[in-house]
Amino acid sequence: MMSCQAWPEPIVRVQSLADSGLSSIPSRYIRPHSQRPSNTTSFKLSQTEHDHGHGRETRDHDHVNIPVIDLEHLFSEDEILREKIFRHVDEACREWGFFQVVNHGVSHELMKSSRELWREFFNQPLEVKEEYANSPTTYEGYGSRLGVQKGATLDWSDYFFLHYRPPSLRNQAKWLAFPQSFRKVIAEYGEEVESEVGACLRVNFYPKCPQPDLTFGLSPHSDPGGMTILLSDDFVSGLQVRRGDEWVIVKPVPNAFVINIGDQIQVLSNAIYKSVEHRVIVNSNKDRVSLALFYNPRSDLLIQPAKELVTEERPALYSPMTYDEYRLYIRLNGPCGKAQVESLAFQP
Repeated sequence: MMSCQAWPEPIVRVQSLADSGLSSIPSRYIRPHSQRPSNTTSFKLSQTEHDHGHGRETRDHDHVNIPVIDLEHLFSEDEILREKIFRHVDEACREWGFFQVVNHGVSHELMKSSRELWREFFNQPLEVKEEYANSPTTYEGYGSRLGVQKGATLDWSDYFFLHYRPPSLRNQAKWLAFPQSFRKVIAEYGEEVESEVGACLRVNFYPKCPQPDLTFGLSPHSDPGGMTILLSDDFVSGLQVRRGDEWVIVKPVPNAFVINIGDQIQVLSNAIYKSVEHRVIVNSNKDRVSLALFYNPRSDLLIQPAKELVTEERPALYSPMTYDEYRLYIRLNGPCGKAQVESLAFQP
C-alpha cells in the first residue's frame, strides 16, 4: 500500500505556467546538462512511406520509424493471413518493443471525440480542474507530477488518471460530470479498447514550452504494467523511443494506436520481449494531448517468468513480485529509465 498521502511540495500546474507567458522555465523543470533533449542523440522520421501490409519499419534514407501493422485480417478465416500478422507482431515485440496498428476496429470518430473531450477539460478554468486534484495515494484525478521525491526535477506536463478495471477501483468522484457526454464517451472508449482484468487511463497534456530543449514532457522510462495502447496526437509529434544509443521520434499514423510492451510482459516472457525506454519532448508553439491506456495484471498475483519459457539454457531471469509491490517503486520515485525492472534481475 502507498505510504505517502500527500505531495511533498505545493503543486504547480504546468499549463498555468505556460499560459502565463513566461519566457524561461523555472529551474525545477530544467534537466541536468547531459540529460537534455538537445544533448542526447536522436533523429527525425519520415512518414512519407510506410508498409501497412508487411509490418516493416519504414525508411527514408537513414531515417526509421517503428513498425506499422495492419490488423484488418486478424480474425480472417485464412490462417496464412492471420499467421502473417502474428509473425509481424512477434518481430516488432522482439526487435522494437513498440509498433503502431491500423484497421484495429475502434471507431475513428470515437478516437477523435475522446481526444476533443479531454482537450475541453484541460481548457477549463483552473478552479474547475482543481476540483479533481489527485494525491499520490492512488494518483486518480488531475495531476502534475509523478513520484514524491522532494526537490525532484519535474516534467513539463499535466495529466488526468482514471481507473477502468476492475470497477471496484474506480473513484466515481473523479469521473468528470461535464461535459454531459463525457462519462458515456470515455466509458465507450475504454470498452472498445480494452477488456482485461486491470486497466487504467492516463491522459497526458503537454503545454507549449518556451525552452523545449531544457526539459521533457515525460522523462525516460519504461511502462511498469503489461502493455500500453496509446492514442497519440495526430498533428503534434513528441514521443521518442530508445533504439540502442539513439532516440527515434515516432510520427503517428492517422487513426493508429501505438502499442508498447511493459515491464510485466518482459518478466513473464523471461526477457524474450523487452519493455523499451521512451520519453516525450515538448513543443515551443503547440500543446499536445495523448491517451495512454495501460493493461495491468491483477495486483496481488506473483508475476514471474512463465514456466514454459524457463529452461536449463535460459533460466529464470527475474525474481517473483506482485504488481502492487512493483508499481509502488514508480509511484514513489517517478520515471526512472529501466532501473526498476533491471533491479529484479538475478545477478550472476
